[in-house]
Amino acid sequence: MFRLLFFLFLTFPLIEIYFLIRVGSAIGPGWTVFLCIFTAVVGAALLRQQGFSTLSRVQTTMARGEVPALEMLEGAVLLTCGIFLLTPGFFTDTLGFLGLIPSLRQAFVLWAVKRALQREEFEVTVYRQGPDDSSHRQRPRVIEGRAKREDE
Repeated sequence: MFRLLFFLFLTFPLIEIYFLIRVGSAIGPGWTVFLCIFTAVVGAALLRQQGFSTLSRVQTTMARGEVPALEMLEGAVLLTCGIFLLTPGFFTDTLGFLGLIPSLRQAFVLWAVKRALQREEFEVTVYRQGPDDSSHRQRPRVIEGRAKREDE
C-alpha cells in the first residue's frame, strides 16, 4: 500500500506539471490559470448537485429500512472526486469529472466491492428473512449474545 501511495504522490504531480506546461504553451499562462479556476468552480457546483442526489438516495434507502452501503461508498467516491476537482491541474480534474458521472461512479463502486470481496479483505454476513431457501449452499452463522443498555 505504501508503494502505491508513493507512486501516486510522485506521478500525479509530474503528470499535472506536464499538462499545465503543454496547455500553457498552447493557449497562454493566463488562460491556463483561468481554466484551472473555472474547472474547480464548475466541478464544485456539479459535486454539490451529485452530493445532494446521493444524500437523497441514502435517506430513501434508510426509510425503507435498508443499509445504504453502496450509497455511502458513492459518497466516499464523491469526496475523492471533490478533492481531485479542487486540486489545480487538468489530469485530476478529468478524474474528478469522470467520478461525477453517476453511471461510471456506480460501476466503479460495484467493481471495487466485487474486487474486495474476491480478495476476502472484508468479512460479510448475510442475513436472510423469510423461509429457508434451498438454493443457498450455506446458511449464515448466527452469533447469539446479550445486550444491556447503559443509559437505563
